[in-house]
Amino acid sequence: MKECSCIFCKIANGEIPSTTLYEDKDFRVILDLGPAARGHALLIPKEHYADLFDLDESLAARAIVTAKRVALKIKNALGATGFNLVQNNGEDAGQTVFHFHMHLIPRYPDDHAGIAWNPGKADQEDMEEIKRLVDEQ
Repeated sequence: MKECSCIFCKIANGEIPSTTLYEDKDFRVILDLGPAARGHALLIPKEHYADLFDLDESLAARAIVTAKRVALKIKNALGATGFNLVQNNGEDAGQTVFHFHMHLIPRYPDDHAGIAWNPGKADQEDMEEIKRLVDEQ
């Protein structure tokens, strides 16, 4: 199903031009217009799924396999020394386009892409509560 107002549906289905690195029946991988680093690409399903939780497990598995294959090609072609696969779900997690997608970001020495966080400190009591709550689901 396509969402008629979704820009990623339009891009993934060729209605809006993009620089496509890879395409199959389920996905299109395009270069990002606002790259975090040289070669930053987006893996976008052709069908509309709001986020990871909307995606069926079979397609989710194919997404990670496709991301791995394309990321390796980008890494080798551009001489990247590392790679980030980034996938955000929900506004509070940084998702700005509500169509499932993965960022494939090649990394280079001193690229300043800034994909990091400040580690907190885990509290044993809190970890046990989290485990109990997750186990109850």
